[in-house]
Amino acid sequence: MNRLELNAQIESISVLRYSPGGLPVLDFLLLHESTVLEAGQSRKIQLTMKSIAMGTLAERISRFDLGSTWLFHGFLGSSKNLKSVVYHIQEIHTVS
Repeated sequence: MNRLELNAQIESISVLRYSPGGLPVLDFLLLHESTVLEAGQSRKIQLTMKSIAMGTLAERISRFDLGSTWLFHGFLGSSKNLKSVVYHIQEIHTVS
C-alpha cells in the first residue's frame, strides 16, 4: 500500500496552473520536522518534500499562508524525469 500521512508546513507555493484538460494543478514544497525513536535512540527529522495537488484541492491550497501547518494525506509517486519523489496530496486536515 502506498499511503503517507504527514504533518508539515507549506514552505513555498507555485502559481496555480491548469492541465490540458482544464484541471487545476498546484506544485508546492512542504517542510516537515519531528523527532522519532529509532533503535532506541531519539532522532531529529527535517525534510522538504515536493508536493502536488489537483482539482478543487489545488485551488484550496493555493490560498493557504506560507508557514501554515496542516495534516496531509496522499501517496508517493515519481516526477516526470523519474529522478525524485513527489507527494500527491489527496486530503488535508487542520492540525489539532
